[in-house]
Amino acid sequence: MPVSLANSKVVYDALKGAGVRLVSALPETWLVHLVRMADEDAEMILVRLAKEEEGVGISAGAHFGGVRSAMLMQNHGFLQSVNGIVGVSLLYKVPLLMLVTDRGGFGERDPWQTEGGKYTRPVLDALHIAHEDLTRPEQVAPGVDKAMALAQSSLSPVALLLGRDLMWEEVA
Repeated sequence: MPVSLANSKVVYDALKGAGVRLVSALPETWLVHLVRMADEDAEMILVRLAKEEEGVGISAGAHFGGVRSAMLMQNHGFLQSVNGIVGVSLLYKVPLLMLVTDRGGFGERDPWQTEGGKYTRPVLDALHIAHEDLTRPEQVAPGVDKAMALAQSSLSPVALLLGRDLMWEEVA
C-alpha cells in the first residue's frame, strides 16, 4: 500500500505528544495506518464513526470530560461535518483538532476525490477556521502542537491538512 507508514507514525506520535488520548475516524485510505495505530494502542481511545459529523459530538464530550481529542477525516468528511462544527464547536466554543487528508490536489488520480479538494480551504476560510498544510514530516510535530495550543486557547476548531507529499509514497 502506498500510504506512508513512516509518516503516519510521525503523525500519530505527534498526536500523542500533544496529549491526544481519543481519536475519531471513518475508514479512509490515507488514514489506514493512523486508525490501526490508535486501535492497537492501549493508551488511546479509537471511536469508529458512521459519519464524520458524529466526531464533533465525540470531541465535545471528550473536551467536557477533560480528554484531548482529534478528528481524523478526508476533505469530503470535513465538508460533511460542517453542520456539527458550526452547531457545536463554533457555537459552544469547543476546541476541535481536525486532521484532514487533503485529497483532490495536484497528483490526484481518483476523479471522485477532486471536488472535495476544491472546496475545503474556501469553506475553512468562510467559517474563519484556522488551518495549516502539513506536507513534510518535520512540520508535523510542531504543527500539531501549535494547532492543539490554538484550539485549546481559542476554544475553537483548527484544521491541519495532511498533504499527498506527507501521506503518500509513490510506487515505482
